[in-house]
Formats: sequence, structure tokens, C-alpha cells
Amino acid sequence: MVDHLLIFIAFAFLLAGFVKGTLGLGLPTVAMGLLATTMAPGQAIAIVIVPAIVTNIWQTFVGPYLRDIIKRLWPLMLGTVAGIWINAGLLTGPYAAYGTVVLGVLLVIYAIVGLSRLSFKVARRDEKWIGGIVGIITGLISAATGVQVIPSMPFMQAIGMEKDELVQALGVFFTTATVALAFNLTASGLLTATTALPGAVAMAASFIGMFIGQAVRTRMQPEVFRRWFLISMILLGIYLAGSALLKIHG
Repeated sequence: MVDHLLIFIAFAFLLAGFVKGTLGLGLPTVAMGLLATTMAPGQAIAIVIVPAIVTNIWQTFVGPYLRDIIKRLWPLMLGTVAGIWINAGLLTGPYAAYGTVVLGVLLVIYAIVGLSRLSFKVARRDEKWIGGIVGIITGLISAATGVQVIPSMPFMQAIGMEKDELVQALGVFFTTATVALAFNLTASGLLTATTALPGAVAMAASFIGMFIGQAVRTRMQPEVFRRWFLISMILLGIYLAGSALLKIHG
């Protein structure tokens, strides 16, 4: 791992941590998007996975809603784990090259949904079965791209959780999904000792970025930052998908 790549990894996770510290989410999404400009999604996920797990664990246990979250979201989490397991070979199989294309498209969809303020509602009686279906789709996508926000994020917003409960629920869900993904990476031979150094750099940069983001959050308008963040995700997604397609068909 050459020095300039480590510097780029540090920059990517500093920015991703800053976004998470400011908005409460977005670390894997931003980090995967940036790292995918220089490496295959499988390599990027192997670096993202440990910082993603560690930064989400604290979010899981900060708050009094853990029991209620598990009671409401267990079908979503179980479905996600199943989807990740079903799609386990996609990162190293013959279609691995298309992972960057899918990641780019997902970033664009994620940003457009966020900017459009589309509002979905799911009735309490329908949470379980819809959650299971959403979980399987999320898991299938996550196994290929390392990103777990589509369609899980709109679903969690649609079931009407309060703000603090939603933040804790995101921590619980993302921790479950990234741990499941870590098993996939280990089985595929992507999570090895060679990822230890970039992983450590990523972890340190993530926490520095998060602390800066949390400090800045009290002094800036989160909505303004969120809007520009989502616009930049659209541009990054278009670039990723377009450049990956040119490589595949070039």
C-alpha cells in the first residue's frame, strides 16, 4: 500500500467522518463513493468495514430505545443478513466489475430521494412483512456495493420513528448489516492482514472527522450542509457509474 494511497484513504475517511458527525449518518456511503474512484468495491469495503462497525456501535447503545428498536426492526435486520448471505459471491465473481456502476447509481438515487423530500408512510400493522422484503433487497444491494441506505433508510423514516429513536435505530441496523458483511469479506478472502494498516488509518481519520463534524454541527445550518452534501453525492455517483461503464466497454 503506497503512501499516496494511504493519504487518500485518510482524506476520504476524514470527510466521511465529518459528514457522519454533522448529519448522524453517511460514513460508509461517502467513504465507499470516494474509495471506488481508485479501487474495486471489494477492496474499498474491506477498508470501510471496521470503521463502519466501530462508529455505529456507540450509536447503537446511546439511547433508551434498544429493546423497542429490535422488536420493530428484527424482520428488516434478518432480511438484510439473509440478502447479504445470498449475494455473498458477487464481490469476487464475474459481475464484480459492475459493482462500481451499481454503487454510482445508488448514490444518485439516495441523493435524489433525500433532496426531493419524498414522504412515505408504513402502517404499524404492515411494518414486519414490508421490513422483511426491504431487508432482503437492502442485503442484496449491500453485498455488491457495501452501501446499506437503499431502501432501508426510506423504510425506517416511513415507519414514523422519533428523531432520537431513528438515530439509534440507524446505529443498530448498520452495525448488524456491517457485521454480516464482514463475514462475507472474510469468506471471500478480502478481509486480510493487508487491510490492517489502511483500516487503522481509516479508523483514526473517521473519529477525527466525526469530532470536527459534531463541533461544526452546533455552528452551522445542517440543512444547508445536507443539501450540498446530497448534490455532491449525485455528481460523484454519475462520475463513478460513467467511468466504470467506460472501463467495462472500453
